[in-house]
Parts: sequence; structure tokens; C-alpha cells
Amino acid sequence: MLRVLEECEKVSADFGSDPVHDLRVSLRRCRSMADGLIAIDPDPNWKAMKKAGKRLFQRLGDLRDIHVMEEWVEKLEPSHAEKTSTASSAQDDEAGPHGSSSYGGSDDAAAKALLKILKQREDEQKQEAQTALDEFDRKQWRQWSKSLPARAARFRPGSALFKHLALERWTEARKLHTRALRNRSQAAFHSLRIGIKRFRYIVENFLPAEHKAWSDDLKELQDLLGEVHDLDVLWSTAISCHVFPDAASRNLWHERILSERAKRIERYRAKMVGKNSLWPIWRVALPQGKRIEALATRRMKLWANGLDPDFPHSERVASLALQLYDGLLAMGWKPAVDGSSARSSLLAAALLHDVGKSKGQKGHHKTSFDLIRKHGNPLGWMPADLHSAAIVARFHRGALPTRKHKALRDLLPDEQKGTIQLAAVLRLANALDATHDGQIRRIQIENSQIRTKGNEALIIAAEGYSPLGSSAQTIAAERHLLETILHRPILLKALRPEKPGRTHSR
Repeated sequence: MLRVLEECEKVSADFGSDPVHDLRVSLRRCRSMADGLIAIDPDPNWKAMKKAGKRLFQRLGDLRDIHVMEEWVEKLEPSHAEKTSTASSAQDDEAGPHGSSSYGGSDDAAAKALLKILKQREDEQKQEAQTALDEFDRKQWRQWSKSLPARAARFRPGSALFKHLALERWTEARKLHTRALRNRSQAAFHSLRIGIKRFRYIVENFLPAEHKAWSDDLKELQDLLGEVHDLDVLWSTAISCHVFPDAASRNLWHERILSERAKRIERYRAKMVGKNSLWPIWRVALPQGKRIEALATRRMKLWANGLDPDFPHSERVASLALQLYDGLLAMGWKPAVDGSSARSSLLAAALLHDVGKSKGQKGHHKTSFDLIRKHGNPLGWMPADLHSAAIVARFHRGALPTRKHKALRDLLPDEQKGTIQLAAVLRLANALDATHDGQIRRIQIENSQIRTKGNEALIIAAEGYSPLGSSAQTIAAERHLLETILHRPILLKALRPEKPGRTHSR
């Protein structure tokens, strides 16, 4: 982050290609760190820093594009290509266009016309870049450079959580790879470049051992796809500016651009297609099987712990909710939706139900609903399960859910019923720890039968419960929704504490 401030000074003195490039690299490094840490640390300053860096990064981008196009024009200009045709072009192909160039000697009409236009745009973009630098809040950036590194230091590089995050990026990039090779469009290869870049940054920033092994390949792939994008931008710019004096000139330039582009795509394919592909090599070093879902849950807990003022309470509620849900299943209760999916939604809703308190106590259940929906779903969790979890958390308190409620009315009938069922379980579990002191430690549903007003009651024995306790009234009120769903009354009784060393079944 301090390097960004240093590079800002250099760019202010000279808006040349190298200073602009170096500042963008520094900004990119900071923004990619924030992008990774946002997934596990909810501090809003990560997002604010990333946004501030993005504004400057993008406004310097147009100037950088012009510099790159100028370099490519010199490399592809016919007379230049003829002069260097007898020399080896392999080194140029590996590195792409770099460094400053002199364009005054160009004899090609199209090259002259395009360079003239680019020079005019360069002058305009330098003014835009100066304005962007003036608007960049360096004082705020310096403050972040003191506070954010301390937060980042809480997370150990190389940890399983970062490997899980890298697997997310790997999965996204792999899908983009398949799409790009299938339809071969410019947009698809551009998206693939971004996907591999995001994967590379997670590895670079947070997985030092993997970065040491993979860095050369990742950089080469990003460079190859970056040059494909540069060539696509160059061609579209030349066409839109009408720089070609005749069809012959247009065809000559098009052939050269397509040739350079094809070389790079072929080199990409050589590394990423077939039995020697790098995809499976990377994949084998990342989480496998059930470990993926377990790490996704750990990431959710970390995120919630940073927002929930009493996350141990939420963990207790999650434990009680699952005990209640599993006990109901054991008694023969049939939920309206798939059991494993519903259980996942209940767990997530219980763990995250109080994240809205980070914005204040009033209406925090509604705020939790919004935060969970915006958070997205880590790899290993189904999007539908987390969407359901957001709605369940929305109804852990406050007005009782009905099918006409806005959050529920777009769901299918079984989904509506299943979501209300889970909300009923969560409401009672939350009430069981209403005092936030963990007094009620475990529960179990008993097989004994008691009839009240003609209906067989459901008996819940709770260790630490007392009918005279401070939470008894809250429990009595919050069991109503579950009673309505089960069509039977619920009675709570005290459960004897377990003897040391004895296990219990749930």
C-alpha cells in the first residue's frame, strides 16, 4: 500500500508507460489482497480500499491501453516486420511488446494514421490521469495502510481456508477455459484471462508454497491471454478509427494480428489442453471431497464472527437447532424439503442469524437477511441452501412468517412450507439460549406420551432448563410456530446433566 503512494508521485512527474504500468501493478496487488480477504473478514474497509483503488486503476487503464497499442503498432508495422524477419522472433513472442518506441520512421500509412490518433488520445488520457491522481485520497489510503495490514496478519498464509478460496477461483477459471475453447469468441478469452488472473492472485498472495511451484506457468498464461486481449483491442480500435487506406492494407494488418493472436492461443492450448494440462496438477494440491464443505462452513463462521457481537451464542443456537431438527426426524417427522438440504440451510441460518446486529439491534433480523443474500455462497454450499438460510434467519424473531410475505411468496409451495418449518425450529432454538449464557446446553426429544386437550404432546427435555428460569417465558412464546406446524403441543422439562464420560444419542 505504501508502494502505491510512492508510484503516485512518480506518475505525477512522468505519465510515461513504465510509471503508469508500475502504479497499476501496485494497485492491482492491493486490490487482489482485499479481494481474497473480503471472503473471510467482513471489515468494510477492505471493500472501501478495493473500491478506491479500482477508480484510479481504471482511469489509468485507458492510458495504459494506448501505450500498449503504440508498442504493438511498432512491432506489427509491415516495414518493421520485414526488417526483423530474418531475426528470431521467439523472444518477442514470449515477452510481448515492451519498452518505449520511436514511431517517427514508420512508412506504413495505416500505422502513421493510427499512431497519430493514439498520440492525440494519449494527451487527453494524461489529463484524465492527472485528474484521477488529484482525486485519489492519499490520506485515507495511508490510514488504511496502517489498519488493514494488522487485520491481514490474523490469517496465516498457506492455510486450508486460502486453499479453499483458491479452489473456488480454480473452478471458475476451469469453466471459463471450457467455454473459451468451445466458442473461441473475444469475450470468452477475455473472461478466461480474468478468471486465470484471479486464481493466480489468490495463489500469489496467500499460498507461498504453491506460488513457488506454479508462478512461472501462471504468469506466462496470464501474459499470453493478456496479449490476445491487447491484439483484439488493437484491431477493434484500428477498424473504428478507419485508418486503412485500402483493402490491401486492411487485409495485411488483419493477417498479422490474427497470426500473432493464433500463436498465443496455440501456446496456451499446449499448456492447458491434453494429458499434460496444468489443470489437474493444480487441482490435486487443493481441497478434496467432504473437506470442501467443511472449509466452506469455517469460512462462513469466520465471516459471521466478525459481524455478530456474540457469535458463541449463535454457535450454541446452531447446536440446539440441529439437535431439535435431528430429534424430530428420529421421531418420524417428515420435512417438506430434502433432509440434507434443509439441514444445511438450518445450520447456516443459525450461525448467521445475528450478523445483522453489526448494523444495530433494531430490525437486525431483516439486516441479517440482506447481508446473507449479498455475501454469496462459498464453494461446497448450494446457492439455494444459502438463499433459504437467509429467509430462515429473517424469521428467527419478529412477525411470524406467512406464505404471503415478500421473502416467501416467490418460492414453490413445498419450499415455502419447508422454509417456515426451519424458521420454527430456529425460533425455538434461539429462545432456548435467550439469556445468551449457555445455561441450556443440550436437548433431546423423549418418547413418553402425554396427551393435552386431546393431542399428544411433544416432550423436549433440556439440560439446564427450569420452568422458573429467566428464559422460560420467551421459550413459551417462541414454541408456538413449531406447535402449529407439528399440530401438537410442546412441553419442556428439565433434563438431568450427563455423567462424566457418558455419551448420548441425539
